[in-house]
Amino acid sequence: MRILRQLVESKWFQFGILGVICLNALVFGVQTSVWARTHCGKLLTGIDSVCLAVFTVELVLKLAVYNRRFCKDPWNIFDFIVVAVSFVPDCGMFSSVRLFRILRIFKLISGIRHMRIILGAIVKSVRGIMWTGSLLVLIYYVYGILGTHLFGAAFEDWFGSLGKSVYTLFQVMTLESWSMGIARPVIAAYPYAWVYFITYILMTSFLVMNIVVGIVLTSITECCQAEEPVAKKSSLREELSKLKEQIAAVEAALEKEEK
Repeated sequence: MRILRQLVESKWFQFGILGVICLNALVFGVQTSVWARTHCGKLLTGIDSVCLAVFTVELVLKLAVYNRRFCKDPWNIFDFIVVAVSFVPDCGMFSSVRLFRILRIFKLISGIRHMRIILGAIVKSVRGIMWTGSLLVLIYYVYGILGTHLFGAAFEDWFGSLGKSVYTLFQVMTLESWSMGIARPVIAAYPYAWVYFITYILMTSFLVMNIVVGIVLTSITECCQAEEPVAKKSSLREELSKLKEQIAAVEAALEKEEK
């Protein structure tokens, strides 16, 4: 079991799995070509089956090594679900479900530490982003009502109702054609409208969006700090394993000399 553990946690094994994931992703991309499916369909299917077999062996080895601890790592559960979906039969009501085998590409996330950190940071920052989103919805609501009352009569398509106003404000927030397309025509009819647009952009595109970026960056920093002890522990485990092997070799040499 110790040998299996060293195998699963070895860098060359992990790099090998990443290589298979990249190969599988390439196959999925090539399979979107009609020409490739016509001339190389069997080859591509065969490579896909080999990749699935490798992922299955990887899961079996991890289950054998970690046993109950396998489920403690959410990435292991993610890998298990992604691989399990690939075994759903491609027929009847399950034909569309099996299309989710493309999710195997996301195994790259579980295999690359930096991707895991970024995704973990996004998940960790959801709570803060939700509160920021609540503030953004409140700003939308207030400015949507103002826009409907102030500009709805002259600009029915943009501010004719609360729904239209909110949609227009979303476009303005993304800074997509907001100046020449929306703001300047409205300002031409209502000279004071510049106050409305400038204050709205300052509060949404610059203030609120920067808050979201700050929340995500803080989460990334925290996830990096949390990953460091794990990486150090793994490194120490490898060094300890090497030391044990060296001690065992020395003891074997001493026993030979004594004999």
